[in-house]
Amino acid sequence: MKRTAPFLGLVFATAVAVSSCGLGGTTATEATTTAQVPELRPDQQVSIVFESYNYGLAGAWTDTFNELISEFGEKHPNIKVTAQKPQGNSPNPATDTISSIQNQMVAGTTPDVAQLGFSDLDFTINQLQAKPLDVLFGADEVQRNFDGRIPYADRARTLDDWDGHTYGVPFVFSTPVLYYNATLFTEAGLDPADPPATWAEVADAAQAISTKTGKGGVYIDCLTKTSKDWCFQALVRSNGGRVISEDRRTLTYADAPAVEVTRMAQDLVNSGGMPKLAQKQGYEGFARGEIGMILETSAVQGVFVKGAKDKWDLRSTTMPRFGDKPTVPTNSGAGLHILSNDPAKQRAAWELIKFLTSEESYVKISRNIGYLPLRTGLMDEPGSLGAWAAANPLLAPNVAQLAAMEPWVPMPGDNYLQIRDGMMDAVEAIVYQGADPQSTLTAARTEGSKLLPAA
Repeated sequence: MKRTAPFLGLVFATAVAVSSCGLGGTTATEATTTAQVPELRPDQQVSIVFESYNYGLAGAWTDTFNELISEFGEKHPNIKVTAQKPQGNSPNPATDTISSIQNQMVAGTTPDVAQLGFSDLDFTINQLQAKPLDVLFGADEVQRNFDGRIPYADRARTLDDWDGHTYGVPFVFSTPVLYYNATLFTEAGLDPADPPATWAEVADAAQAISTKTGKGGVYIDCLTKTSKDWCFQALVRSNGGRVISEDRRTLTYADAPAVEVTRMAQDLVNSGGMPKLAQKQGYEGFARGEIGMILETSAVQGVFVKGAKDKWDLRSTTMPRFGDKPTVPTNSGAGLHILSNDPAKQRAAWELIKFLTSEESYVKISRNIGYLPLRTGLMDEPGSLGAWAAANPLLAPNVAQLAAMEPWVPMPGDNYLQIRDGMMDAVEAIVYQGADPQSTLTAARTEGSKLLPAA
């Protein structure tokens, strides 16, 4: 496939050759090594707006980012950053990001730099006009930021690459982790030192917890429209399928692997092993000790740690597999993208991105929130995250799953949200409303296929 993103607001002096497209791993055939955007003068005052869905989440998320923005201001007194959350009222603020920026574009108030999900990458580049960082600042400088003293994990650094260019810096993500309540395991007669490794074992453990303790057995936070499709993609990939073909031209979520995933989850609900809960109810219920297991992003690990403190024993393990099939975790999360057309604001935004993806920032983000530091070597250093990682075994499954991680694949075209939401509406209807798996997914695929862009 060949996907070309139009560039607005800048005329580039250097032509850049574009290679054939591939998600999360392309390289330009001719690198642009020199910066097109000049450095700021020491006395040059610049104001930028940073939009992040972390500001829509109370507690550790907002507190941590307020601290980081304050520290950035001390280091760069000539750059004023106004941080804001996306416009909207969704239970998960991350789902408001695209509509928020679209509305601001219409009003002429587009934020200069934004935290945008990996599943939005196609739309972010082709419609929101995110700028190629390697063209603005030179490929060498972009790579220096990825390297640094403690470099990015290999599988993390290319997640915002597209058509041979780097359009964003991957910022925060997790793979699906199975958190579990070891106290409930013991009460149910289960061995907390031997957590479930397969979904069949999860079903058995969930039934035991539900029957013997009266609590919920398991909550899989991958099965509602609010949860998006990052984790559902991981489930389907781990069962040997895909929700969309590798060339992103054909929807495949009505094929047997996806049907089997939804039937498995539906059986969990029908057996009483999984309660019928919305996303927020699910992770808050687990934090209160009311559910035995949850498949979840580490973004809410801090909520679990706080909820479990001095009350119950919180542990984690890797994502369960389907029989003998290897698990294929996908990544949640987002990257940082520059949307401004103004060179001074672009340079200021790049300084902010470099700071937010620095070693010192990742130390705070990981300690306070629970996100995996994308500079994973920090967890080997006693002076940074070494001691914290050693005292926090909850991280281990996430780190272990990096080796097998595959990118969260975005749906294509301008109607990608409708395609994704239609799929997840069908999944939710199957799991929680008892709809027939095959016919429901087939009907959704038929409607979604009408929204795909022409080949």
